[in-house]
Amino acid sequence: MKPNESKPSSGADPSENSGAFAGPDSTRYTKIQELVYELKVSDAMMRNIITTTPDTSMSELREILRANRISGTPVMEGGKMVGVISIEDFIMWLGSGKADCPIKEKMTTEVDTMYANEPLVHAIGKLDKTGYGRLPVIDRQSGKLIGIITKGDIIERLLHKLEIEYHEEEIHRYRASHIFEDIIGDKVALTFQSSVKGKDFSRAGEASSGLKKTLERLGIHPQIVRRAAIASYEAEINVVIYTDGGTITASVQPDKIRIDVNDTGPGISDVDKAMQPGYSTASEWVREMGFGAGMGLVNIKKCADKMELVSTVDKGTHLRIYIDINNTQEHSKAG
Repeated sequence: MKPNESKPSSGADPSENSGAFAGPDSTRYTKIQELVYELKVSDAMMRNIITTTPDTSMSELREILRANRISGTPVMEGGKMVGVISIEDFIMWLGSGKADCPIKEKMTTEVDTMYANEPLVHAIGKLDKTGYGRLPVIDRQSGKLIGIITKGDIIERLLHKLEIEYHEEEIHRYRASHIFEDIIGDKVALTFQSSVKGKDFSRAGEASSGLKKTLERLGIHPQIVRRAAIASYEAEINVVIYTDGGTITASVQPDKIRIDVNDTGPGISDVDKAMQPGYSTASEWVREMGFGAGMGLVNIKKCADKMELVSTVDKGTHLRIYIDINNTQEHSKAG
């Protein structure tokens, strides 16, 4: 990367970050884990951005940080972000005993950033991986700086969302429970289908988000909804990354949810190898966006009570996921 060049990047793959909320042997998916997939960076970021310029002095920076109670700022020049300066940089300068100098002599010029429409789980992964306290947020379309996200912002947003959803979920489940009881009583199945476009990362996650909302409206147990949402999200992302496109069809039956994912594309030449953690054939540019870490199928298997995968080279792949509606505590690790 060249100096003064910011690199929009989505951080860690969402499947990598699932381990931050549930251990590798965990069979339960928490509400927080669900939210970090569902919420976007824009939902948690600060929009009121305090900035500095390359010629701002280090002594002036001290007052800016103190007055605004912040720990760092983007450095802007000509409407473009050319670096970031943090309280850590200020402390190092102060401890050196050197004379006052412009920020440009102490700022970091290789800047890690996030896109506003990325899942919040990407920001968590990048903050954890880099050890940074804050990340600038860029609008994907314009490339302009529109916010800052910190660990504190993420925690605050998650706590606020949890409080709201706790009350909404109790009311919603009370109202919706009779709908699902009718499905069980009449032994009918409801089917929902969504199209997924290959390489369209701007809409990646829409199908799984729609399925999640539908299952919630039916009054299905939150633990089942979470497993279905995460499994369908991972499957949808795989379709976006590796194929020309496909469909996700979910069938809600009295005893189970069946999710069928069909795509047209290169297919999988070695299914056994594809099931190994970390195995990936994603291109470099996909990896730079934070996807393609090779954990998608592994996470799907972890969420499912049963998983079937059939793939034909140069034709496409059919993935079928079964989730037992009555199994709200534990589920089988077998695919």
